[in-house]
Amino acid sequence: MAKKPKESETPADAPAQSPSNPDQGPMLRVLAQYTRDASFENPHAPDSLRTGQEPPKIDINIEIGRQMLEEDAVEVTLILRTSATRGDQTVFIAELEYAGLFAFQGVSVEEIQPMILIECPRLLFPFARQIMADMTQNGGFPPIMLEPPDFAAMYREEMMRRAASQPKN
Repeated sequence: MAKKPKESETPADAPAQSPSNPDQGPMLRVLAQYTRDASFENPHAPDSLRTGQEPPKIDINIEIGRQMLEEDAVEVTLILRTSATRGDQTVFIAELEYAGLFAFQGVSVEEIQPMILIECPRLLFPFARQIMADMTQNGGFPPIMLEPPDFAAMYREEMMRRAASQPKN
């Protein structure tokens, strides 16, 4: 009967898990996550909170900001803006900039943009979603539960816009 290795033992044929192993493939590490800026405006409270009113129209906008910091590190910011209106009256405005600091290792030039614009926002989104839900709920409204966006589609759209705006030879 084969002996099952203890958690501290590694089979001889197992690949090394060292971060310095170049054969490990591309690696993305989250170094930090933080709220850069958050704002909630409820300009017509308490009137906007009365019951029996028609539900407000809600607009949601999601953007991705990025800034290269070091050779293999980038700050990615998820920018969420939500506004609710009834007729021409603003019910509330919620804005959030939620950022993360990410480090890359073993990532080629072709892979870095998709990682920055797809994978990093995908990792940040659940936390930003919860903060936005808490903000709107703490403002006296039902929590805004944002659907996860298709970051891959957003990336493709941005690449198509960039290609269309480049001068043709």
